[in-house]
Amino acid sequence: MRYLFLISLLVTAACASGPSSGSLAERRANAAAATALPPMKRFSTMPVSPPLHSNTDIARDFLDLSFQMESGRPIPYMTRFEGPITLRVTGDIPPSLGPDLQALLLRLRNEAGIRIRRVSAETPASITIQALPRATMQKFVPQAACFVVPQVSSWGEYRRNRRSRLISWTALKKREKVAIFLPGDVSPQEVRDCLHEELAQAIGPLNDLYRLPDSVFNDDNFHTILTGFDMLILRTYYAPELHNGMSRSAVAAVLPRVLARLNPRGRNKPAGPFPAPTSRAWINAIEDALGPKGNSAQRRAAANRAVTIAKNAGWNDTRLAFSLFALGRLSLSTRSETAFNAFLASGHIYSTHRETRVQAAHVAMQLSAFALSAGDGEAALELINSHLPAVVESENAALLSSMLMIKAEALELVGRASEAREVRLDSLGWARYGFGSDKEVRKRLAQISALSPRRIINAMRDQ
Repeated sequence: MRYLFLISLLVTAACASGPSSGSLAERRANAAAATALPPMKRFSTMPVSPPLHSNTDIARDFLDLSFQMESGRPIPYMTRFEGPITLRVTGDIPPSLGPDLQALLLRLRNEAGIRIRRVSAETPASITIQALPRATMQKFVPQAACFVVPQVSSWGEYRRNRRSRLISWTALKKREKVAIFLPGDVSPQEVRDCLHEELAQAIGPLNDLYRLPDSVFNDDNFHTILTGFDMLILRTYYAPELHNGMSRSAVAAVLPRVLARLNPRGRNKPAGPFPAPTSRAWINAIEDALGPKGNSAQRRAAANRAVTIAKNAGWNDTRLAFSLFALGRLSLSTRSETAFNAFLASGHIYSTHRETRVQAAHVAMQLSAFALSAGDGEAALELINSHLPAVVESENAALLSSMLMIKAEALELVGRASEAREVRLDSLGWARYGFGSDKEVRKRLAQISALSPRRIINAMRDQ
C-alpha cells in the first residue's frame, strides 16, 4: 500500500522562516495566484528507461517481490490472473482519473504485454477501482493513502470481511477479483500515483523492497509511476512459462530462460554484490520516523536510529541514503546544520548511480532551498537545472513545480526578473496537477517565496 506519510512530498526550510517574511510572501503569492492561475499541465507519455541490472539481479528481486508480503510473511505459491483482465471504476471519480488510467492501461498492454481493458462500472470485472473520500478510508486504515484487497469488489464487501481470512493474500490459490481503494478528493498526482502502485500490486508482486533503486515496488515512494524495471517485472509475471500455484523454487528454475528471452540486454551483465537483508528494526525505525505517530523529537530520534542501523550494517546503498534523507527532512525546522549535512551525505550516495537520479533530484531540491535562503542564487540555479531532466522523466509534477518555484526565486535574486516570471507561471501549471487545490498551490508558492532573502528584507521594511 502507499503510505500517507510520504504523500506529503516535500518539506522545505520555509517552515523555519520568521512569521513576518512568511506573511509577506504569502500575500504576494496569493495576489499572483488569485489573478491568474494557469491551466493545469499534464505529462505526455514518454519512453521509459530499460532496467540497467543483470538478469541475475533481476531474478533475485523478482523472487523476493513475488514470494513475500511487505510484513515479511512468506507467500507459499504464485498467484496471478489467468486470461484477459477487466477493470471497472466506481465511486466519486475525480476528473483526472480517467485520462491517467487510460494512459496506464495503454502502457501495461504495450510495455508489459498484459491483456487488460476497462469496462463499464456496472459490469462485473476482475479489478474494481473505487474512489472514496480520504477521511472514509482513514477511519479503517489510518496510515494508508490507498491499498489493494483480494476477493472483494466493493468498499462494503471489504468492511464486512476485513478481519476475515477471505481477504488474506497468503490464502489465495489464484486471483479472480481484486479491489483497489483510493481517495478521490486529493490532488491529481496523488490519484495517479495510487493507480500505478496499487494496480501493479493488484496484478503482480505484492512485496516492496527498500533496496530497489528504480521501482515503485519500494516504500520510499521516490518513484511515482511504473518504471522500465517495473514493466519488466510485470511482463515476467505474466510469462507463459509461469502459472498459478508455482512454488518459489519452481519459479526460480525457469526464471533465467524467461529473463533471457524478455531482457536479452541483461543476460551478459555481471551480477552486483548480494545485498544484505533489510532488517525489521530498520524498517520499523523508518516507519516511526515518517509515520503520523509521535512528536517531532520522537520521529527525529527514529530517523537517527535508522541511520545508525544502516551504518552498523555496512549499507552504503539506497537504504542509508533514504535514512539520511529522512533525518534531513525531520531536522529542517529545528536543526538546520544537521539537515544540511544529512542531505549532503544522502545526495552523495544517490548521485553515484544512474538508477537513483530521481532520488538525487529530491535531495537537490532541498539543497537548492538552502542555497536560496543563503542568498546564493547561482548555486540554487545550478542545482535545479542539473536535476530537472530526471524530474521531468519521472513525471513528478509536485517536485517539478517546487523546483521551478525555487528557480524563479533564484532568477530574481540574480537579476533575471523577466525569466523569473515565466518560470513561476510554468511552475503554477505543474503545481495544479501536483498539489491539486488552488489553496495548496498558493501555500506552496508562499512557502518557497519565503525562502528568498529578498522577501525577508522587504518584509522587515514593511514592518
